[in-house]
Amino acid sequence: MDLLAEILFTLTIASTPLVYAAIGELVVERAGVLNLGVEGMMIVGAIGGFAAAFTSGSFAAGILGGILAGATLALLFGIITQLFLANQVVTGLALTIFGLGISALIGRSFTGQSLETFPRLDIPVLSDIEFLGRVLFQQDILVYGSILLTAAVWWTMSRSRVGLIIRAVGEDHEAAHALGFAVIPIRLAVLAFGGACAGLGGAYLSLVQTPIWVEDMTAGRGWIALAIVVFAAWRPWRALLGAYLFGGFTIIQLHAQAFGVNIPPQYLSMIPYIVTILVLVALSTDAARRHLRPPACLGKTFFTAR
Repeated sequence: MDLLAEILFTLTIASTPLVYAAIGELVVERAGVLNLGVEGMMIVGAIGGFAAAFTSGSFAAGILGGILAGATLALLFGIITQLFLANQVVTGLALTIFGLGISALIGRSFTGQSLETFPRLDIPVLSDIEFLGRVLFQQDILVYGSILLTAAVWWTMSRSRVGLIIRAVGEDHEAAHALGFAVIPIRLAVLAFGGACAGLGGAYLSLVQTPIWVEDMTAGRGWIALAIVVFAAWRPWRALLGAYLFGGFTIIQLHAQAFGVNIPPQYLSMIPYIVTILVLVALSTDAARRHLRPPACLGKTFFTAR
């Protein structure tokens, strides 16, 4: 029972950065923008959060630093694609390369440095409950924040006027523009939100999951988050479930030996990426595409005469 509780506890920590990144990208894609630079925004958020926390001694500053770093990079993507009308796929890939490079440059002075353990909530009485206390009531505040974010995005996208406008822009930006909605400012705002979420997911890696700066510590999680969005069919609660599912694959290598599995760790490390590829291949079939129904204007450039 204790081992199972520890596995679920670790699973939650491994899944939380995926939840933040996937939920942010989900909102961006519902607005009709395809930002493949999630990996770049996450790694910039990781170094931004670590640098801010290390220099200030405050985890709050680290969280804010990660959010601002991710949002800044996302706005750069927005300016290039929405104002200068550059190709979104190419720009997103360039954003990832840029993020990895700038994080490595900034992180050189922080290599090998570490932070104190991120504080966890210890809810009286509830945290003492056997099994459930460890799994549900001894997590850090960002874990609960990821679940609240998922609920807030679900309510906003399905129940509020703001969500209706975002979905309208993603489904038919020409019609939304004709109705008087400012398509480009809306998309820039949504991109900033998505970048902030990805940056927070990256900051979670360097502040909570592995409180030490390591170059390229995101290790492809941004690409997994992109796959989760498609896997979830652009629905927030499915994205949360998908993040925990993929998070489970990432921790297999950590607990395989405890169950006597004699497999080289290199093969175990490949599992989440193999699963990501298989999921994307399965979702690329004609039947799957008809079922998924992505936003009609996803990845399309909006242009209006000024």
